[in-house]
Amino acid sequence: MKRFENKIVLVTGAGRGIGASIAKRFASEGAEVIVNYSGNDEAAQKTVDEITATGGQAQKYKCSVNDSESVKVMIDEIIKKFGRIDILVNNAGIIKRCDAIDVPKQDWDSVINVNLNMVFLLCQAFAKQYVKQGDGGKIINVCSMLSFQGGIRVPAYTASKSAVMGLTKALANEWASKGIQVNAIAPGYMATNNTSQLRSDADRSEDILDRIPAGRWGTPEDMQGAAVFLASKASDYVNGYTVAVDGGWLAR
Repeated sequence: MKRFENKIVLVTGAGRGIGASIAKRFASEGAEVIVNYSGNDEAAQKTVDEITATGGQAQKYKCSVNDSESVKVMIDEIIKKFGRIDILVNNAGIIKRCDAIDVPKQDWDSVINVNLNMVFLLCQAFAKQYVKQGDGGKIINVCSMLSFQGGIRVPAYTASKSAVMGLTKALANEWASKGIQVNAIAPGYMATNNTSQLRSDADRSEDILDRIPAGRWGTPEDMQGAAVFLASKASDYVNGYTVAVDGGWLAR
């Protein structure tokens, strides 16, 4: 029997990058994966097709997860179809680069809304369902190196990801007694769309690589192991913790 057989997993922002990689790994370990997305139908379908092509189980679900009513409808439909839900991976996020002194309020609000507000709404909604089910559940939030550091020209992103790490601890404190583990993963510098500007800047990319002991940019596949661990029974006594997957960046 595979590790996550009969488990229902929802991964937000699973159309590409880290989310797609994590979704594929859960499917390969027997889970039924719900590929959540908000806009790019083609990318979400590609993730589903790649999973089913290798014998996995997945389906896409479009939902604006920063709207509490839409989230409730999504969870109700998942429960109606599968009878339960077991694991939430809060991966979806956006980044906008701008000098702090020039950041438009609209950009600030959009980053905070997607990266923080929607994370809380999903955590809250899933926790309510876990309590109804009566046997706990797993929540994995995706943070960032900028949960630990200030960064440059990404003030809203840094604020949101720092808040998610704090929120992870706060929710773990409240929900541990209900059998709910809330943890987080902080990816280091990953070769994804969010870092394309950094990687195209030869000097900045070189500076980043010089600090990473592993000597390379991370890949979405590097995130799989931490996600699987935090979703498994092996992590039942781990709560409120943020695992850095950074090639040693924070050790420098």
